[in-house]
Amino acid sequence: MNRVVALFKLNQIPADAVVFHVVPCNDVWARDFGPILVRNESKAGSKDEFAITNWDYNAWGGKYPPFDGDNAVPTYLAEVSGLTKFDPGMVLEGGSIETNGEGVMLVTESVLLNENRNPHLSKEQSEEYLKTFLGQEKVIWLKDGLEGDDTDGHIDDLSRFLNENTIMTMITEDENDVNFHALQENLEILRNATDNNGKPFNIVTLPMPLTKIEGTTVDGSEFVPASYANFYIANGIVLVPTYDPRYDQQALDLIQQYFPDRNVIGIDCRDLVWGQGSIHCITQQLYGI
Repeated sequence: MNRVVALFKLNQIPADAVVFHVVPCNDVWARDFGPILVRNESKAGSKDEFAITNWDYNAWGGKYPPFDGDNAVPTYLAEVSGLTKFDPGMVLEGGSIETNGEGVMLVTESVLLNENRNPHLSKEQSEEYLKTFLGQEKVIWLKDGLEGDDTDGHIDDLSRFLNENTIMTMITEDENDVNFHALQENLEILRNATDNNGKPFNIVTLPMPLTKIEGTTVDGSEFVPASYANFYIANGIVLVPTYDPRYDQQALDLIQQYFPDRNVIGIDCRDLVWGQGSIHCITQQLYGI
């Protein structure tokens, strides 16, 4: 924390404008083990407006133990905030879901139906959990994720909503690219998908940056899940990971087009993605805390 405060001071940011919670955890990927908050619109403005959903977390199928510290973070935040906490009893990471805020959610079969998460749940049962605890009305299932993604294929590296009816999805036109077939299959699913009213979505695409690396990651992969889809929307800004000068500006321009009232900021994430995640993966927004 001292290092963060020093950076604040260096950049003339008042540290007293930020509330720090120093909580022991096992890793940095707050998107996946942090609490997923839901909102009760009928109680807007009251203490009960927001609630915490505390999903089980097992480090992407038990790949990186221990993870007990990570799994305890939502309970800690519920205690210090006084927010109501719901415990669905299902393994779910925040990076594996994407919603348009109007009851439509994107997920991947490679994650939610993986036997290393919830082998006792069927596709229909998993979908019912999302509808019950996260207020969704429709779930769109994509297939596989990116090569080198040790999460088994999180949606936040593939496709994101830019608004309630526009989906940005990653593609590559190189048929020899290791991700070509998976991304084309997902693109076709999205092109045939509809919203709650049966209307097709507006699908926009971005090219994949370079994902092959020299050497290997911690799990021996020659690829990293570098993707512009891993952007993070915050108050007044959108933080966009950059990796590849061929496509970085195109990604920034596209996202700026859909967020005209926010300052779109590119951040070089070539080092961060060696850990097999990026900006969206290390953040989790909190409301009412």
